[in-house]
Amino acid sequence: MSAKEIVLKTMTEAGKPLSAGEVATISGIDRKEVDKAFAELKKDGGIVSPVRCKWEPAK
Repeated sequence: MSAKEIVLKTMTEAGKPLSAGEVATISGIDRKEVDKAFAELKKDGGIVSPVRCKWEPAK
């Protein structure tokens, strides 16, 4: 499973917007990998920010 898939799965299971740090803590992935996945997901429109500094999967 890629870092992007793990990040999306973690965010979906949480059921609330999460920061990159929270995703790293919950999923156990290194923060640098989470940051890379966030950058790709933002670029692709895979995640949106409903609250400042928090992200959730796009609907």
